[in-house]
Amino acid sequence: MNLKSRVLEWAPVYRAWQAPFQTKKFSPIFEHNAMDGVRRVLDVGCGPGTNASYFLECEYLGIDINSGYVASASRRYGRDFIVADVTTYEVVGEPFDFILVNSFFHHVTDEETHRILRHLGTLLHEGGHIHILDLILPERRSIARALARWDRGEHPRSPSHWREIFQVHFEPVVFQPYSLGLGGVTLWNMVYFKGAPRHS
Repeated sequence: MNLKSRVLEWAPVYRAWQAPFQTKKFSPIFEHNAMDGVRRVLDVGCGPGTNASYFLECEYLGIDINSGYVASASRRYGRDFIVADVTTYEVVGEPFDFILVNSFFHHVTDEETHRILRHLGTLLHEGGHIHILDLILPERRSIARALARWDRGEHPRSPSHWREIFQVHFEPVVFQPYSLGLGGVTLWNMVYFKGAPRHS
């Protein structure tokens, strides 16, 4: 692990890194969903709990393989967080109606992404949805492309590649590319995907 990755593994640094963009990053979720109807949330790759504050009125479980992130999140937010591998996690009680995966899949390969999505489908309520926010790799040279390459994740993908992966496992409801920036400069290109369970 290089120095950049080690620094961002420290929860306060990660929170500070995300803070300027956190609310705008979530804006497509707010735009396309009635949040007051959400009942049970699974936050996959929850990190140090930066998403927990959006789900104060419902059951919430954050899951991450990083024990330092989970310990920090538990202290800071007082919600339910566990250290676990999401590919082997099994639902306790009802399935989840809202599964969130925020900026996680660009850290893993296509094969691992398919394996995780396949398992997440087994954790989702029949009437629920998966919500994915992730990093796009722009085609042309730009600040956004440089930052995507600099990010710890080695697998940012094009919009078409993301769409191809997601729709293998879930019926597309929303697929929305969008950008995040400061001072009129685009720093990150993102995609929001909302998917429903596929029925055989």
